[in-house]
Amino acid sequence: MTAPAALPLRFAPPAGGTVDLLIIAGEHSGDEQAARMLAQLLELRPGLKVCALGGPRRAAAGAQLLYDLTASSVVGFLGVLKNLSFFAALKEEALRWVGEHRPRAVCFVDYSGFNLRLAAALRERGLSAKGGGSVRLLYYISPQIWASRRGRRFVMARDLDALAVIFPFEVACYDDTALVREFVGHPFVAAGHVPPVSYDPAGPLLLLPGSRRASVERIFPALLAAQRAAGGLPAVAIYPSEEIHALLRAAGPPAGVELRPTGEPVAASAVLTASGTMSLHCALAGIPGAIAYRIDPLTYWIGRWLVQVPYLGIANILLGEPMYPEYIQGAATAPALAAELRSCLTDPARIARTQAQAARLRALLSQPAGRTPGEWLARQLAPA
Repeated sequence: MTAPAALPLRFAPPAGGTVDLLIIAGEHSGDEQAARMLAQLLELRPGLKVCALGGPRRAAAGAQLLYDLTASSVVGFLGVLKNLSFFAALKEEALRWVGEHRPRAVCFVDYSGFNLRLAAALRERGLSAKGGGSVRLLYYISPQIWASRRGRRFVMARDLDALAVIFPFEVACYDDTALVREFVGHPFVAAGHVPPVSYDPAGPLLLLPGSRRASVERIFPALLAAQRAAGGLPAVAIYPSEEIHALLRAAGPPAGVELRPTGEPVAASAVLTASGTMSLHCALAGIPGAIAYRIDPLTYWIGRWLVQVPYLGIANILLGEPMYPEYIQGAATAPALAAELRSCLTDPARIARTQAQAARLRALLSQPAGRTPGEWLARQLAPA
């Protein structure tokens, strides 16, 4: 991908001179979840002053945006290597800003590669509560320690004051640590959440190549080839940003494939999806489909060595079975994916099984009463 925009020499000071909370999330999906959490928090505590390293959704929810990290998302081992100097500068500026303005808390949202390093640095510099300072360190949406690098749980317990998880099984992942954690339900099944997709057996195909440039460039051509091999049925491809929109256009989609921005709901009959956030949306909606995954070979082989789960798709992991069959790297061919589409559209048993699996998922991820992410965060910010 193109390099992140040049880092400003200084983040702006908090408007009004003081700040209660700094929220840090670095990707489109993290920005969306952080914005929902912030909206819930400010409904409970409207006087709080919040700053953010993140994206436009958090700014719209009421935070003062210090820097747009969603414009700097990278994917894969090579992407990180190319941008090490950017992330080093970003960390140093965040440390300076926290040290100067001393928010009551920093809440990290997902984005573990950067966020856990920053949490450790805040402790080492004596700024965080665990380091003898005054700033509480909170984390919403746990890193996937159940999939890889499980030893991170001990680092998190050393550096963080509290953790909110979105999958119920994650609470037990920290049982051998003293880290305070709480299941707050998954935002996709929370009250008031408007899903971006729904199931309609008469609807178009849904093509979801992801939100990261490097993966979209590899996955979207495979999805288009499968759509053509399945007979050129009408299809909709969703994009989260103008950068991804440009990539989709560059792939030359045929007239039967509509490109639509995130936020415009789609009722679909079947889906071919990358393994990210939108795949869970589709699974919860009961849309039959399959996962296609392609990434640069080095990142793929490193991932095979590190990742310790039987599936890539989170719905498959939660259910313990392949709700969405997974076609990885060279297996994501047009004939194989087209065959999945035909099955999704014509096999009544598969359609019924998908609906039953979706109901199980919704029950697993339902939010406990009084435990929204915003309520959790408000409790963490309450005076001692």
